[in-house]
Parts: sequence; structure tokens; C-alpha cells
Amino acid sequence: MKKIFLVVKREYITRVRKRSFIVMTLLTPILMVGLIGGLLWVAMADKGGTKMIAVIDDSGLFKDKFQNSDDIHFTYLKENIETAKSEFNHMGPDGLLYIPKLDIQNPKGIQFFSENNPHFGVINKIENTLEEEIEHIKMMQLGVDPQILQSIETSISLNTLSLTSSGEKASNAEATVGTAYVSSLLIYFFLFLYGVQVMKGVIEEKYNRIVEVIISSIDPFQLMMGKILGIAAVGLTQFFLWVILSFAVTNAGFLIFGLDKDPVTLVSETAGIGIEATEIAQTNTGIMELMETIPITYVLVTFIVFFLGGYFLYASLFAVVGSAVDSDADSQQFMFPITIPLIISIVALGFVLNDPDGQIAFWMSMIPLTSPVIMLGRIPFGVPIWQLALSISLLVCGFIFTTWVAGRIYRVGILTHGSKVSYRTLTKWFFQNY
Repeated sequence: MKKIFLVVKREYITRVRKRSFIVMTLLTPILMVGLIGGLLWVAMADKGGTKMIAVIDDSGLFKDKFQNSDDIHFTYLKENIETAKSEFNHMGPDGLLYIPKLDIQNPKGIQFFSENNPHFGVINKIENTLEEEIEHIKMMQLGVDPQILQSIETSISLNTLSLTSSGEKASNAEATVGTAYVSSLLIYFFLFLYGVQVMKGVIEEKYNRIVEVIISSIDPFQLMMGKILGIAAVGLTQFFLWVILSFAVTNAGFLIFGLDKDPVTLVSETAGIGIEATEIAQTNTGIMELMETIPITYVLVTFIVFFLGGYFLYASLFAVVGSAVDSDADSQQFMFPITIPLIISIVALGFVLNDPDGQIAFWMSMIPLTSPVIMLGRIPFGVPIWQLALSISLLVCGFIFTTWVAGRIYRVGILTHGSKVSYRTLTKWFFQNY
């Protein structure tokens, strides 16, 4: 155990002292929070330029039906379409809408011309206006009063609540899906990132023949476990630092933009700004309510548990790959089968989020090779304790088994140089005795 601890200490100190580790640890939360905050700020502040749309209505059915807005202004033209098309580049509008004489029962032939691909918002507004007006005309022809139908239309907004043993708790479907998706992507990223670091570390020591000196004083299995545990400690350190720094950067952003205050105080302090203050206050309230629906502590704890279990499982497999090859280029043929379960998990994540209690979600959250990603996608939706305990137990059994298998192959492969390695060779190493 003492020798394993020495390897863990060496791996940990060597890696956390690297400039790349320090830079990435400090910059990643700042860049991520800044990027997300910047995109949200731009989306709220930048309304975009006003689009000028010229309309030629040969049907005569849509006169003054296209309403101007802050984003789109409509201008009706009297010339024919051919003249308008020939003069389009000199007219200055962003688009030209042509409505020919229409058969209301089969309205075809409407065209939209623009120099570049049209903006989705423009097309959507035009289509909605056309559809509403044609529906209105059809109702008038059938003798149906549009106001009656309009009074019948109803909009429903569900107020979702979770029933727990402690009572009712607010929930939010969008926040739950977002948390599940981000958690699954993060654990996929961490498993792959730190697993590859184990492999590269083994290859580097093997290539430089350092391992031959180390093996003279330590058992190969102890060396492998020390390397795996040391890099796991590096990963946890980086993860906790990212959480702390992300929290600090987010709070600093809230403080700078005034989102840390309650809505009433915020509006009163920015009374001269007008509607922008109300928008910010509403954003503040929405963010606070959204955060209350996410079980952050529960998600963080389960994330750490499944990260450790998944990491030990995959790190042992990556360590085998590193011991079997002499360079990074040779590792590709062995890496692909290892990464297939992770890739399948990401591909299946969409089905899991759509039905977190379905058969696919259940079984994939039990298989050790896929459970870290899939179970993290299910946890925000609520998972029965027995399923969570069973998944963790199977994951622990999985990484114990893979570590044992990896140790038997590693002890032979780490001292093998220059030979062409295949899966048959790995099997032979597994059954080989000292």
C-alpha cells in the first residue's frame, strides 16, 4: 500500500504542477461562464436590424394584412413581378414577397425572393400571416364567425410539482433535461479525458524505458493502481476547482449585472431605464426559480460516485492499451472498442431523456460500461433508490473485474517492446503465469 501511495503522490504532484493543468483549471470556468453569459446577453440586447420586405399582391387578398414590427417592415409595391425582380438589387429591400392570384382551397405559387438565404424569423412570420388570413377567408365563406373561434382558443401552461415524502416541490422539465444532458456530457468528457491520460502516461514510461527501472522495486499491479488513483485524484481536484470557480464567476457576473438583487429592489434602482429593468428583474426571478428546481447537491454527489466508478473501469482498460503498444499511433486499434460503449451511451442519451423510465434507460443504466453516462441522464428525473444502489453495485463489480483483468495483462505488456500485439496476444498474456 505504501508503494501505491508513493506512485499516487508522484502522479498527482507531477500533473498538478504542470502549467497546462493550472491554465486549463483557471481558464475553463471563466471561458464557459463568460461564453454562456455573453450569448445570453447578446440574445437579450441585440434585436438585430430591421428587415425590409417588399410585397406584390396580385391576389388582392392580403392588403395591409402584414403588420410591421420592430424586426420586419413591409412595403407594398404596385409594379409587376418581372419589373420588381429586375430592379430588386437597386430597390434596397431584404426580400421580395410575390403573391399571385390564388385558389383559396389550394393556395400555391407564393414566392419569396432574396439575395441571401432568408432569415427563419422572416419566413415564419410571413407563413403565419398567410395561413391566418387564408383561414379567415375560408371561415367567412363558410359563414363561421372568426371571433367565436378566437374566443374558444385556449392556452394552457402546466405548473409542474414533484410529490416527495417531505411534501410538494417545484419542478421544471426544461431545467431537468438540461441538467441531465450536461451531466451526461461532462462525465463522458471526463472519462475519456482522464482515461486517455492514463494510457499516455503508461506509453510514455514504456517508451522511455523508465518503467523497467520502476518495476525493479514495485509490483506491476501496484504501479498500475497507483497511476490510476493518482490521475483520479487529479481529475477530482480539477472538477472541484471548476465547480468552485464556476460558482464564483457566476456570482461575480450576477453582482456586476445586478441579478443578485430581488426584483423589487432591482426595478426601483433602475427606474429610469424603463422596460429593460423589468426584463432584467424577470430574468433574475426566472433564474432563481430555475435553480431551486435542480437538486444540485444530489446531482454533484452522484456525479462523483459514477465518475469514480466509471473512471476506474475505463482507466484500467486504457492502462492495458498503454502497456500493449509502443506509441500513440499503435493504440488506435485498441482504443476504438473501448470507446464504443461511451459512444453508444451518448447516441442513446436522446432516447433516455425522452423516456427516463423506459427499458432502454433502465438496462443501459445497469450495464457498467454505459451506466455512468446513462444513469447521470436519469438522476435529475428521479431514480428509485434500489435502481441507483444496484447500478452502483454493478459498477463497482465491473471495475473490480476489469482492474483484475487489466492487471494480469499489464504485468506482461509493460515489459514487452517491439512486438506486434493483437487481441490473441492480449489473451495469451492474460493466461500467462510468472
